[in-house]
Amino acid sequence: MKLYDLLADTGISLGFLKEDAEIVSITCDSRRVEPGCLFVCIEGTAVDGHRFAEAAQQAGATAVVVQRDLGLHTQLMAENTRMAWAQICANWFGHPASRLKMVGVTGTNGKTTTTTLIKSMLEYEGHKVGLIGTIHNLIGDRVLPARHTTPDPYDLQSLLALMVVEGCDYCVMEVSSHALDQRRVAGCVYEVGVFTNLTQDHLDYHGTMENYMLAKKELFSLSRHGIVNYDDAWASAISDGVPCPLTTYSAKDDAADYVARNIRYRADGVDFELVGIGRIGRVRMQIPGQFSVYNGLCAATVCLQLGMPFDRVVEALSAAAGVKGRAEVVPTGRDFTVVIDYAHTPDGLDNICRTLKQCCTGRLVTLFGCGGDRDKTKRPLMGAVAASLSDYLVVTSDNPRSEDPAAIIADIVAGLADTATPYTVVENRVEAIHWAIDHAQPGDTILLAGKGHETYQILADETIHLDEREVVAEALNR
Repeated sequence: MKLYDLLADTGISLGFLKEDAEIVSITCDSRRVEPGCLFVCIEGTAVDGHRFAEAAQQAGATAVVVQRDLGLHTQLMAENTRMAWAQICANWFGHPASRLKMVGVTGTNGKTTTTTLIKSMLEYEGHKVGLIGTIHNLIGDRVLPARHTTPDPYDLQSLLALMVVEGCDYCVMEVSSHALDQRRVAGCVYEVGVFTNLTQDHLDYHGTMENYMLAKKELFSLSRHGIVNYDDAWASAISDGVPCPLTTYSAKDDAADYVARNIRYRADGVDFELVGIGRIGRVRMQIPGQFSVYNGLCAATVCLQLGMPFDRVVEALSAAAGVKGRAEVVPTGRDFTVVIDYAHTPDGLDNICRTLKQCCTGRLVTLFGCGGDRDKTKRPLMGAVAASLSDYLVVTSDNPRSEDPAAIIADIVAGLADTATPYTVVENRVEAIHWAIDHAQPGDTILLAGKGHETYQILADETIHLDEREVVAEALNR
């Protein structure tokens, strides 16, 4: 690709470089520099790519994109190299997002289930849909691995290009606050951008809830139309001053554009009436809990905004199945129930515990931990939330990463000081699951919270296989 085509819409001046220079590859990884490539220097949280700019030039890079003057004869100055890198990737792959109808979903909780519901509903209407998310990436039924909730710009644009080649007309994707802050999705325009909710998470990265909210809000600057959860405490701040028109949904307030009324919870799902302007439809969802009402409302509002007929939206939402690791019931063949859920924030834990309390006939036993090298302030909060809604707690490890698991558990236990809920600490998560099942009583519901779809555990020096479904089976067989 010619250099001038690669730099289109980046705001980068060519300087003394030849505009028709042929670029053979692009990279922001210094290990992949080759003669004739374009190397973009990214300031990462751990490593600054500018350190490798001169070496890239010496290795034969035709051009090096920088955001501070390094005095190199091949350098191209960009105001923000992250933004430039995303646009360059979009140019390299021929702007595949422009050939898809893009739906972006951001928020602390509900992104995975909501995007999965939207994909299912659009496919119910006959579309071929790609999905980019936390659990995996999908092109129709084809499964591709996912390393991040929102991929690096090169991987993202490559994936979108593959979706175009394989005949997708829609792409539904989770858009994380990190991705928005790091400009990974620059170069994409979303037909619909969605905000689900905002609760405490990722403060180790964003610092404050205000910064976290502002990162999420960036999605609407990339969207033709926005959809907002009217009931969320941050709805007003998220909506204020956005450049696109907004549609709202609510499970509480008739002032929203679309509302769920007459909500009736079942052990295996939830029923409600979807009310819009002059229309009412009876939805029977196959996923339990209040959060399912919100996820379903959100998905329905998106599909309506995309032009799907109201009656078909109601049918498609009622036909949609659940998501692995989200309120997932594990068959036990015993007189107690085991549920796996990804809840790893105070709000997520509150939601799933409240859902299960509505359904269980015996005790709610909640087993959970907190991730290492992540926001420490939420640990006692999660302990307090779990204790307030559960009959018994098993406090254990999640993904401790480089932190001492015992220290993480101590932070959680600090939140139990003012509660009377009994608890047991079992540091090893596999042993903790065995303990919970060994001590189960008739009618109990055992919630395994935090891992959800994950089939691994990240320790200080290695990542090990850990699929909680397998652990439950082992415990039952033992």
